[in-house]
Order: sequence, then C-alpha cells, then structure tokens
Amino acid sequence: MVSTYTKNAIVLGLLSAVGPFAIDMYLPALPTIASDLQASTAATQMTLMVFFIAFGVCQIVYGPVSDMVGRKPPLYVGLTLFIIGSIGCAFSPSVGWLIAARFVQGVGASSVMVIPRAIIRDLHTGIEATKLMALVMLVLSVSPILAPLGGSALIVPFGWRAVFVAVTIVAGLSFVLMALFLPETRPPQERVDVSVGQVLGSFGQLLRHWHFLGLTFIGGLGMASFFTFLANSSFVYIDHYGLTPTTFSFAFSVNAIGFIGASQFAASLGQRYGMGRVVIAATAAYALFTTILLGLNLAGVDSLAVMMVLLFLGFAAMGLVIPSTMVLALEEHGPIAGMASALGGTLQMVTGGIMIVIVSAFFNGTARPMVAAIALCALGALALSLVTLRRRELAPQLAE
Repeated sequence: MVSTYTKNAIVLGLLSAVGPFAIDMYLPALPTIASDLQASTAATQMTLMVFFIAFGVCQIVYGPVSDMVGRKPPLYVGLTLFIIGSIGCAFSPSVGWLIAARFVQGVGASSVMVIPRAIIRDLHTGIEATKLMALVMLVLSVSPILAPLGGSALIVPFGWRAVFVAVTIVAGLSFVLMALFLPETRPPQERVDVSVGQVLGSFGQLLRHWHFLGLTFIGGLGMASFFTFLANSSFVYIDHYGLTPTTFSFAFSVNAIGFIGASQFAASLGQRYGMGRVVIAATAAYALFTTILLGLNLAGVDSLAVMMVLLFLGFAAMGLVIPSTMVLALEEHGPIAGMASALGGTLQMVTGGIMIVIVSAFFNGTARPMVAAIALCALGALALSLVTLRRRELAPQLAE
C-alpha cells in the first residue's frame, strides 16, 4: 500500500508540475509559433514572460487566501483558470491572443506553485520538510525531462496547438487527484481571518526580514538563470546550433536531469553538513561552472557540447540550492506560511520575468547573451549566500 507520505508527494508533485508543463512542453515550438503567427522573436518570448509575471504576482493573492479559507478551495479556482487559459492558447489566432491566454494560464498556474509549498510547511519542518520538498521535485522532474520530448512528439504530427490540449488534460487529471487524495492541511481552527491590513502588515514584516529576503533572492537568482535558459535555449539550440525540435528536447532534458538528480541529495547533505553550508558550497560551484562557460564563450569557444556539459554541472549545483533555500526561508514563518510562500514566490518569479526582458533586449541569435545572464545570476546568488548564511550557518544544524 502506498504510504500517505508518498501519496502526498505524488499529488503535490503533479500539482507543482502543472505550471512547468505549460512552459516546458511548448519550448520546442517557440520558433514554429513565431513563424506560424508571423511574430518576432521578442513577441514570442513575451508569451513566456507574461506567464511568469502572472505566475509570480498572483501568488500574493493565493497565499493569504489559502491561510484564510484553507489550501484546497484556491487550488480548485486556480486549476479552473488554468484550464480556461489553456483552451484559449490552443485556439489563439494571433500572437496577441496567445499572450493574453498565456496570462490567464499564468494566473491559474500561480495557485499550484505557492500552495503546495505551504502544504509542505503545514505537514513538516526542517529536514523532513526538505525530504518532502525534494521528493516533490522528483515527481516534478517528469516535466523538464519528458515534457519537451512530449511536446516535440505532439508538435511534429499535430502542430504546436496540440501542446495546449495536452496541458489541459494534465490540469484536469491534477484536479481529480487533488479532490480524491489530497487532505486539507489547514483545518478551520488554524485558519486566520486575513484582512488587507493584516496582509500588508505581514508582507511588511517579511520585507524587513533580511534573512528571509536573502534566502528568497538566492533561490530567485538561481531560478532567474533557469528562466533565462527556458526563454532562449530553443532559439539558441535550434536556430544557432541547428538542432531539430526533438534533439533540442533531449539536449534540454540533460540539464533537467542534473538539476533534479542533485536535488534528491539536498536533505541528506543538509542533515550531515547543515543546510546553509550546502547552499554556500552549491552556489560557489554554480558560479564557478557558469563563469568558466562565459569566459570560454568570450574567448571564442562557441561549442554546444562544452555549453551542455558546463550548464549540466551548473544546474546540478542549483538543484541543491532551490529546495534548501525554500525550506530555510519558510522555517521561521509557520503561522503565515502561505503569505511567506506567496511573497517569496512572487519576488522570485518577477526576478525571472525581468531577466527574460533584459536578455531578450540583447538577444542577437547567439548563445552569448544567455550565457552572460546565467553567469551574472550565479555570481549574484553566491554573493547573497555569503552575506546571508555565512554567519548563521556556522551554527548548529537545523533541527528536524
């Protein structure tokens, strides 16, 4: 019989995968969408950027609402909006309509990003929370590994619109499994009657909590670098290096395997060495590999193989950073875990969206703008980890 712990991990992982599926499955189609809808590269990348912005900003609504009414009702609303947006994407006649439908998709997908993290905090803290977060990320790994392959398999025979039909089905399955198997982890006696003033007060408290902000932006810069890769990799790999949508999907999956595989060691390493020490070491490795890649690119080494190896190593290091910083950021904010998760997610997603806008402004068809942005994010994450964690993490390990 499947344990409750594993069952929760599967359902939470599938819920968390809904948003990434909406990103990863259509990445191989970006050049095709640009051609089919007669849109520029920048306009096509805008379909990704507005998704991230909506995905991030709306978390500040879902988080407080989930603290007030429970975790499941806003999840139902979010999945319904996501399904509506997905259907709109499938029938979009122009890039403008696609951008608008992607925004609705992002509004809905926001719920399944912020609330599962709050549910994990409801159930566990410390190392146990890190284990569940990593297990959720293992389930989530089906998205960046298989979603691009599934997307390319759909795009070739059926066209890019079939991708959005597929994510509609995934969202519907998530809706059913959540209704049947996911318990409500915010019982009525623990809910708070949240007013606008209380929300603003809690957000103000969090924005003055430098440890929370530091951890949020360490993870945020890591995620921003990956968002930069998401927005640019299909154009770089397909148009610059000449890969097909299918071979691009395999190349993209390599990085995802590194990220997800490494994330499974976050809890055990954190238990042995201290989670903060792991974050500092991992951001240092991440900065090292991406800086080497940028240096080689500036020296004229424009090799897909070299880039894939160094990005694999860099994103593997980031796989240790993301779950650890998520848990550490929420650790001291249990009573307002929903709001803390929401604000942290919003700040991280907006950081990623801004980075996409910046890189798209400098995109020239080569890998250099993407590689430079990734290296700058990694160096920023390292600097923040040293400032935020160096003093604390020389303290005893986080208790379970």
